[in-house]
Amino acid sequence: MSDEGEDSDVESEAADAEDETADEEAVEPVLSEDELDAEFDQAESDLDAAETEADLDDVETALDDVEGHLERADLPDPDDDEEDGPRAAFEDRLSELRADLEAERGPYAEDVVEDASAAGTTVEDTEWTDAGRDELADAVETFVADVEAALGTDLGVTVTPAVEDLAGAIEDAAVAVGEAGLDPDADAETVADLVAATEALEAGVADAEEWDDLTTREQLQAQGYYEVLDHRKDYPPEWHALKVWEKRNRADMVLLALDSFESNFMEEHCLDALVRMGHPDSLDAMTDRAGRRDEDAIRILGKIGHEDGLDAVLEYVDSDPGLAKPALTAAGEIGSEEATQDVANQLAADDASVRSRAARALGLIGDARAIDPLADVLDGDDADEVRASAAWALNRIGTERALDAVAEYADDRSYLVQSEAEKAGTEPEPAA
Repeated sequence: MSDEGEDSDVESEAADAEDETADEEAVEPVLSEDELDAEFDQAESDLDAAETEADLDDVETALDDVEGHLERADLPDPDDDEEDGPRAAFEDRLSELRADLEAERGPYAEDVVEDASAAGTTVEDTEWTDAGRDELADAVETFVADVEAALGTDLGVTVTPAVEDLAGAIEDAAVAVGEAGLDPDADAETVADLVAATEALEAGVADAEEWDDLTTREQLQAQGYYEVLDHRKDYPPEWHALKVWEKRNRADMVLLALDSFESNFMEEHCLDALVRMGHPDSLDAMTDRAGRRDEDAIRILGKIGHEDGLDAVLEYVDSDPGLAKPALTAAGEIGSEEATQDVANQLAADDASVRSRAARALGLIGDARAIDPLADVLDGDDADEVRASAAWALNRIGTERALDAVAEYADDRSYLVQSEAEKAGTEPEPAA
């Protein structure tokens, strides 16, 4: 091709580029401040006149265009004595128009479905009183009837005060609304009726009586806590009822009181009752409390004596003395040989009272593997208190080897050790 042809191609490309630039300038004009103000006025007027969702869609498109013009506009910066200039004022106006636009949209069937489903979730997740469930049943029954009337259908829903039935009825109604294919313009009246029905349902759910609406005494009254009292002259009635439940060995009611009363007085008496009871029904609750470094819970786990509480107890045998001592005692009371090594390790603790507890716990466990460590403590510990506990533990284990280890200390410097040695050396009386 000749140079003349190449020059022609170059000229053609340049002309195309000029056309593209011209098109861009035509599509994206830069508006003046007055022109922007006029566009905002027009968008506001169109929004006021909008009657359908399609009209609102047109307004939204116009606002998008106005936003683009605002981004490209060459507007003056604010004066020194002004906080905001024209651009900030236009941006605020745009935000207000978009908010007004969203407020004009709907309502939609999708909103009804979402709000009704949320009400159903609240029904499921909330603890209601008996009266509250009856109130919910009335509200849900009305809602279902209103949905049926609005849609001209029969949902075949049975409403009872049972929470699962209430939630299921709400969900069935919400599904029917979602499947009705309602148009926000053509079916505006139906959608409005459904919105009103849903708002009434939400109000009914909000007004229904929850357990949290009751005082502590009202909740306990409903759960039968006070029914063991012949009269209410005893003061305080909570404590007197607690003593009756303890006598009846009802750990569930003692735990109910422990969870309900925000009172140091009642907490102390509830925990003391659980220690005395040692009831297995309190195992889970006390295991949970023990995990929060609760000394009383550790003691109670020992009184229960179940191996399922052992791990929670062993967590603290090497802790500070305040927790280690009750934990060691509890491990001994549980009596599992799985604890032998963890407890025996505490025979070397710095605190003499911890070493003493560890020795006695080994005696309660009764594992023959502890004989040698206990004999070493009896022989070499600096504290007679600890040595006496080791002698007691060996007597408690009671095998011939354990008793022999104690018997040789009949002339010991400690009276307590001597006493244990005498017990070890006493021949058992023959059976009658």
